[in-house]
Amino acid sequence: MVAAGAALGLVVPPAVASDGGAASRSAPVTVVASGLSDPWSVRFDLRGRLVVAESGTGEITRLPKPGQRGGATVLATVPGLAGADTRAATVLGITSGPPGGAPDDPNTPPAPPPPNPATLFAGAPGTVSPKADLLAYELKANPDGQVQFVDGQPVDALSNPFSVLAGLGVGGAPLAYVADGGANDVLAVAANGKVSTFFVPPTVTTGACAQVPNNAAGSFGCDSVPTGLAYGRDLNIYIAAFTAGVPGEGRVYVVDRRGRLLRTISGFSGPTGVAVGDDGTVYVSELLEGAPEGEGPPPAGFDPTSIGRIVAVAPDGRRSAAQVTMPLGLQWCDGALYSTAWSVAGQFGLAPAGGAPVGQVVKVSKKAFSPL
Repeated sequence: MVAAGAALGLVVPPAVASDGGAASRSAPVTVVASGLSDPWSVRFDLRGRLVVAESGTGEITRLPKPGQRGGATVLATVPGLAGADTRAATVLGITSGPPGGAPDDPNTPPAPPPPNPATLFAGAPGTVSPKADLLAYELKANPDGQVQFVDGQPVDALSNPFSVLAGLGVGGAPLAYVADGGANDVLAVAANGKVSTFFVPPTVTTGACAQVPNNAAGSFGCDSVPTGLAYGRDLNIYIAAFTAGVPGEGRVYVVDRRGRLLRTISGFSGPTGVAVGDDGTVYVSELLEGAPEGEGPPPAGFDPTSIGRIVAVAPDGRRSAAQVTMPLGLQWCDGALYSTAWSVAGQFGLAPAGGAPVGQVVKVSKKAFSPL
């Protein structure tokens, strides 16, 4: 993810959930929940209530069904939280992998990683516990086959889960699927915690990726970096792949429930989330589209609301886009598209310590999209 250090002023409403009103419901993009701390994923439970993974606090938060008022219920708190879902009475959460690389200040020791990094948690509300160690599986199975160590130093020996999708609970489906962006694979985790490889997207060697050095000496290509998971109308699974963030080289892979590749949709820039509409339209969030390049502060006067968009790919291939600020997770529910917004505000200095969280969940109407 790109980081930017300059703090920018922002005022947001303090309410957690809202039913909007006649005017807001007719708007192209409507805020249905606010005051969230870096929301990375949004799902819906069987009763139509939102389930949001707040990365900033580690809280898996349940919010009222859109259109209904009410407060938030914290289902679990998991330090290092990256994504969440529910399956009946079971709460699922995944944690990011341990940080890697050199610290920004060599004189300052790196912060200790959160407990249980790269782990799937599961359990009833308030009682979730570690279910599967995903880093251990990566080190043992190495599904993408890349070189993990060179001269004893790790080069691709990592796990960084990014999205979790609850299994359907029928036909031998697993407890959960996990998109592991660090390991470059999608995993299936059974109810007993057993992990297996579900799908391994290929390394991309087209376009600019043809010149991107990979881990093994003399090799080139962009790691797939799976980031988003969703069911389609036919219950096939759609997988968003960040593809090293190289513009135009992001992918969505469509696989059946056995993990067999059915088709590939290309031409995205750093996709993170994916959802499928009732008519088969595929929605893909490009979290950092339009973000300033580099890791320094953004230029003076830069408007952070311009960062990010959602791309829609119609069944006939036509594309359109809606501007949503820093969208990460997507979900289609009851005939409507929902997205997280301001999902990485903390990385742009927009959520200073002690300040009010600025993350949102928004409802995105068809009117928000313009042809590309």
